Amino acid sequence: MVSIVILTSATESPLPALGLLPHQIALAPMAPQSLAEHNASDLVIIDAVTDLVAAKNMASLLKTAKLPVPVMLAIGESSLAVLDASWGIADFLLNSSSLAEMEARIRLAITAAAPQSTSGLSHSGITIDESSYQAAVTGRALDLTFKEFELLRFLVANPSRVFTREQLLSEVWGYDYFGGTRTVDVHIRRLRAKLGDHESVIGTVRNVGYRFAPGNSRGDE
Repeated sequence: MVSIVILTSATESPLPALGLLPHQIALAPMAPQSLAEHNASDLVIIDAVTDLVAAKNMASLLKTAKLPVPVMLAIGESSLAVLDASWGIADFLLNSSSLAEMEARIRLAITAAAPQSTSGLSHSGITIDESSYQAAVTGRALDLTFKEFELLRFLVANPSRVFTREQLLSEVWGYDYFGGTRTVDVHIRRLRAKLGDHESVIGTVRNVGYRFAPGNSRGDE
């Protein structure tokens, strides 16, 4: 769960759908002192939907203040033309964005602002560099799509744990994804093909789902 403070000139959130995600959200006046009252927040969102000019001024103030947490912008699609690097924001959220997109952008902003580990994620010859979205097997770089990378990263981070297709859909694609579980099977098959001689580390547990199975030479149980 992420603690989010939304700086706004309105009495309601510019991103009402955000309240459906499992995060702690607080609305605060569009003023620098609001951050003193919410100094434990993990993320600041500036409301540019309600007042674009006030949001620009606030973004400038926070850029100068060099906050230790990422700053994002809630904005309407019609106002995107005014955005440029001078705003100093980590990313933006359209007020028309889907829940999955909001969650992904928030997660990426939080991850990018966090101190990066030099060790990375590594197991059974597979290494995952979450900061650059790169993966390799025994030193050979893997050419993965974003979802293939996310699926591999999730499995490697949870070695030997069995996940159903529904659980993988929820964890990797997001709970509001409307595709079927066939999507998981297709991505698993593509991952195995790209892993080559290491394909068996993604094991199939019949009638249940999949797991990252270090040392499994067969791939099926």
